[in-house]
Amino acid sequence: MKIVEEIIENYFDNNELNIEKTIYDYKNYIFTIISHSYVNLSYEDTEEVVLDVFLTIWKNQDKLDVNKKMSSYIAGVTKNLIRYKYRQNKTNQNIDEYEDKLIDFSNFELVLLQSEQSKIIFNQLNSEKKEDRDIFNCYYFSNKSIKEIAKQYKISESKVKSKLYRIRKRLNKALMKGGYHLNEK
Repeated sequence: MKIVEEIIENYFDNNELNIEKTIYDYKNYIFTIISHSYVNLSYEDTEEVVLDVFLTIWKNQDKLDVNKKMSSYIAGVTKNLIRYKYRQNKTNQNIDEYEDKLIDFSNFELVLLQSEQSKIIFNQLNSEKKEDRDIFNCYYFSNKSIKEIAKQYKISESKVKSKLYRIRKRLNKALMKGGYHLNEK
């Protein structure tokens, strides 16, 4: 997929965002970002995130820096909405509180680097035992405490800590094998 690298100014006609052109140029890009995230969204949730990205961009068009690349804003909004959708816990919350949190990814190389690292992490997590992967997701993505996880899985808190530590070590090893040198703390 070829990423369009146009500045935001090129998406404005008569001081209004040309949403049709934006959708045409970036719909596939958003699907790619979602598919490379390590959050498994249903098809319906994926479609909702895509629509919400364009809605957010449309509602915040007056806040866009016309000299920046549109792909930077699209990537930032998409990642915020993926995190929001993942943490939503099946409640009907409104995205309005998240619309104002546009992220400027002005260094696209950093975005690509993070995408490559995300693929490595995703692949490594998929190779973990289901329970270990679920514990990792509960702690890092659902913000559950060690105590809550231990109770949910009927294991000791020290066992949860041990599992998390071992998974982090394996993730670090996979990242190092992929050429990323990180320090385990």
